Amino acid sequence: MSTKTLGVYIHIPFCRAKCGYCAFVSRPGSREEQQQYVAALCREISAAGGDFAVPVDTVFFGGGTPTILSVAELTVILDTLRSRFVVTSTAEISLEANPGTVDAESLAQLRQAGFNRLSLGVQSFDDRILRAIGRIHCADEARQAVAAARTAGFDNLSLDLMYGLPGQTVDSWRETLRRAVELAPDHISAYGLKLEEGTALAAQVITRQAILPGEAAEEAMYDYLNAYLPRQGFHRYEISNYARPGKECRHNLKYWRYFPYRGFGAAAHSFDGRARFANTEDVSFYCTRQLAGQSAETFRETLPEPDQLAEYAFLALRTTEGLMTGDFRERFGQNFDDIYAGPVAELIRDGLLIRERDGWRLTEKGFKLSNQAYVKFLP
Repeated sequence: MSTKTLGVYIHIPFCRAKCGYCAFVSRPGSREEQQQYVAALCREISAAGGDFAVPVDTVFFGGGTPTILSVAELTVILDTLRSRFVVTSTAEISLEANPGTVDAESLAQLRQAGFNRLSLGVQSFDDRILRAIGRIHCADEARQAVAAARTAGFDNLSLDLMYGLPGQTVDSWRETLRRAVELAPDHISAYGLKLEEGTALAAQVITRQAILPGEAAEEAMYDYLNAYLPRQGFHRYEISNYARPGKECRHNLKYWRYFPYRGFGAAAHSFDGRARFANTEDVSFYCTRQLAGQSAETFRETLPEPDQLAEYAFLALRTTEGLMTGDFRERFGQNFDDIYAGPVAELIRDGLLIRERDGWRLTEKGFKLSNQAYVKFLP
């Protein structure tokens, strides 16, 4: 993976029903809205094609639920990208999907269209928990989706799981992990629930309509996750991500390695190495602007160097590879150990950081208390 290549993120903001915990820019949309959005998205991609001369080696369709769109619409978007950018022949082209929105036929067509990595939002294999968080699929549909994906030819398959969910116990989490591994995916993402203000689930927790596991139970789930998956052949390469060898998500690694990426669609963010910019979160406004040939960008900032250094540090430390001081010096022309001597000493003293080859990485304790480590690098 090189800084001389580009990652592309494409946001599809529609879903069949908003999950209780979801704070992303996503909502149900009519077919007319979806069709208008596809046209606006293709217009934005076409207009930006001349801005980037570097090849694209990762593409990620996220949402929302991208597979709420038809196969034909997803194919048109991907073909538009290929017509305006140089997408390499070995590019990783990922697609997020809800198990309830795909079947054997659609997956075969998507694979034929060029999508080669599938990320299924399973979350749990406990139907009671799936209903509690508002998922539209059941555990059996998840198993069927995995089988259909393999039959369709997807040899890079990821399952998204969550812990700390309402009604979840340590035993039910262990069972979800067991069932996930039994399906032989290539990659597993496992995230602890973050209760976001303004979500339906947050309101239910406040009124005690939903009861979350206690702190001790959630810690036990985290500990079991990080003991069990390595024994099953998955290596942890980032705080919440585990992969078979060679199946790490190359697109997400761009974020953690501070490489440039370009986002398209409502609420999509971009980073060119120094500046960050983003489109409006308002889907209707996004479509109106793009279809009129106007930019939908509503945010742009060029980061001061101290902020760039800090961002680079805590993104690199999200990975188990850690921060390589030689890469830092090549990128910024400065010595990491000199700039951050104080924070590094504190983190070593607290058992959160350890020297690793030509760099630093978080200890297991450091991963568990990662937010405490990251704040040390803030300017």
